[in-house]
Amino acid sequence: MSQRTTSAAPRRGSRQAEFLQVAAELFAERGYGGTSVDDLGARLGVSGPAVYWHFASKEALLTQMLSDISDRLLEGADRCVAEAADAEGALLALVRWQVEFALEHPELITVHARDLAHVPLAARHRIRRTQRRYVERWVEVLGTIAPESPVALRRSAVHGAIGLVNSTPYLAADLDRAASARLLERMATAALSAAVRRPVPSRG
Repeated sequence: MSQRTTSAAPRRGSRQAEFLQVAAELFAERGYGGTSVDDLGARLGVSGPAVYWHFASKEALLTQMLSDISDRLLEGADRCVAEAADAEGALLALVRWQVEFALEHPELITVHARDLAHVPLAARHRIRRTQRRYVERWVEVLGTIAPESPVALRRSAVHGAIGLVNSTPYLAADLDRAASARLLERMATAALSAAVRRPVPSRG
């Protein structure tokens, strides 16, 4: 079966997707608290209150944005596992999926890390649950490869590998996308290999 990754492109269409994308860029640049609805409207060439045609509030926009991130990552992980021929292929597909997403959307990585606390508590708990399910997909696959490895060790290794990949906002500006992808993939697979004490495949 194929080891291809799924698309990291936003799944929403039309004007709502434009607001979400512009908001992600502005929140990454200025922070959630430093961005007003007027700033969002100005970036899109509309009035600030136009935001309310699509979202009940700035907080609702942020909640939708961060919910979408977690849902898309989990859906992509499920496809990676389902389409892989074996556990090694599934793990490589998961790494590539995370790398693709992080390189495509470094602004979302920044906003998620910095502004999740601004999401209402109930929605924040849901997002956290989805994140945990995403991590557990990796942990389960890693356990198939190295069943003798303790779950806590595997889980820590997965968090470390994802954290390495999510360093994309700090990559050197003169490193092209292909080189960035290779670097991130090598770092992530090296971290996973260290945890299970056996090689984890990468594209080299």
